[in-house]
Amino acid sequence: MNAETLLAVARGEHPADLLLTRARVINVYSGEIVPTDIAIADGMIAGFGPREATQVRDLENRFVSPGFIDAHIHIESAMAVPSEYARAVLPRGTTAVVADPHEIANVMGTDGLDYMLAATEGQPLQFLFTLPSCVPSSHLETAGARLEARDLATYIDHPRILGLAEMMNFPGAIQGDADIRAKIALAAGAHKPVDGHAPFVSGEALQAYRVAGIGSDHECSDQGEALEKLRLGFHIMVREGTAAKNLKDLVPVINPANAHRFMWCTDDRHPHDLLVEGHIDAMIREAIQLGLDPVTAVRIATLNPATYFKQDRMGAIAPGKRADLVVLNDLDKVAVAQVYHGGQLVAENGETVADLTWPAAPSVPPTMQVDAGAIALRIQAQGRDVRVIEIIPDQIVTRSAMVRACVRDGLAVADTERDLLKIAVIERHRGTGRTGTGFVRGMGLKQGALASSVAHDAHNIITVGADDDDMRAAVGTVVSMGGGLAVVSAGEVRARLALPIAGLMSPQPMAAVERALNDLLAAARDLGCPLKDPFMTLAFLALPVIPALKITDQGLVDVDRFSVVPLFPTET
Repeated sequence: MNAETLLAVARGEHPADLLLTRARVINVYSGEIVPTDIAIADGMIAGFGPREATQVRDLENRFVSPGFIDAHIHIESAMAVPSEYARAVLPRGTTAVVADPHEIANVMGTDGLDYMLAATEGQPLQFLFTLPSCVPSSHLETAGARLEARDLATYIDHPRILGLAEMMNFPGAIQGDADIRAKIALAAGAHKPVDGHAPFVSGEALQAYRVAGIGSDHECSDQGEALEKLRLGFHIMVREGTAAKNLKDLVPVINPANAHRFMWCTDDRHPHDLLVEGHIDAMIREAIQLGLDPVTAVRIATLNPATYFKQDRMGAIAPGKRADLVVLNDLDKVAVAQVYHGGQLVAENGETVADLTWPAAPSVPPTMQVDAGAIALRIQAQGRDVRVIEIIPDQIVTRSAMVRACVRDGLAVADTERDLLKIAVIERHRGTGRTGTGFVRGMGLKQGALASSVAHDAHNIITVGADDDDMRAAVGTVVSMGGGLAVVSAGEVRARLALPIAGLMSPQPMAAVERALNDLLAAARDLGCPLKDPFMTLAFLALPVIPALKITDQGLVDVDRFSVVPLFPTET
């Protein structure tokens, strides 16, 4: 349909393709709920009120919201290919996501970007992207690739590239690193925003980060941090992921005067959370339960991200907007009955419709370059005390502790009585075998080991355990699968999940991935782990841009100092 015909439909002079009658429209512009009919033509909203249409559907006074938008996600964290991700979130009312593909880019470089663009083409969900700003996240880890400003320049004008993704190297941005400035300038030249990532950055350093050109942040963990960033002009992305849950702490900051500066995002969510708890619908529901006005909660999920990312055709129900719509049986409970994408019914009663087209994802080459039998896990004791990573439940930040080492025969070993477990990260991209070793508290394993090729952001192999042999066996299982997750005890593989696509994703249906993940979580619990999802927690223990103490293939990283530090403070 051409523009003239669309105008004719809007004027009431030509039949609409679809008329949704008796709708209660959530108007995110005016804050009202307006009873009306919605006329749709060629995937666009042509207007409101009674008119002729080829097809008419009675919504029986249900609420209609704009399609929900996730302002910042990593699709790879769902461990499924994009089509399976879409199958999971469409029935929840999500019609668009803004994805940062830095996980696969850290493994495959621009080939990873090309894969994600190709795998999301033609899907019945709008897969929009921001360009990875930090591949690798810093000089403190070994990734499979490095992306400079010149590498990103090829992609910046792509219509589905909306900006520059989270600037994790906040020290470099604050200090004016030349490569970072070039990347920010690239986005600025294309009039596209730059997302931020600045956990606990405050004062003059935060002001410098804002001056550098950063427009948003999704790392706020308390009200004070959110307010400081809000006052400096940052847009706040409230995150509710699997490992990091910030919504409950941040909703009290939102008020009528500042609500337009907030967005919802999930960042990293595992399959069981997506399939059981939900997606952006779950965030809206929880926010309403915490006392936020329902229309405001919907606006934060729709108009706000569309405005921030300059997507004028999205985010609201109004003439000239895309007909991305969510029909709700109940507003307070965010009970999704139907979902329309570009005017087409794509999900109903919790399921995607049967006749949708799901383009197949491209294949990728193997990405495991590890000799599991040669991994060096022994730690020579070089002092009485060791630095230890302390896990904080439901957060991706950690504490740094000093603990008396458990020493046997001159080796520092795990001590399950004190929940002191060994942790290691093995470089997997270049076959160097380089291994960083250390200790962690909070995993709670009494025996056995876990291993994963999902380890943000370089995605080397990370393993934690009470026994070196089991750690080595768990790593070997991951390598043999071409990537994935494993639980091993007494030399026996208790559970596994293959992730052969860059060591990050499975081609299997998300329900199958969820079942395998549930088996892994049950196996970890049987070994004593108290965490809801130890694999998500484990993945972030390797991210050297989240305070306070992390581990990479290069060793222990003190994030506050932004440098590798010795395991034994007395070693020279």
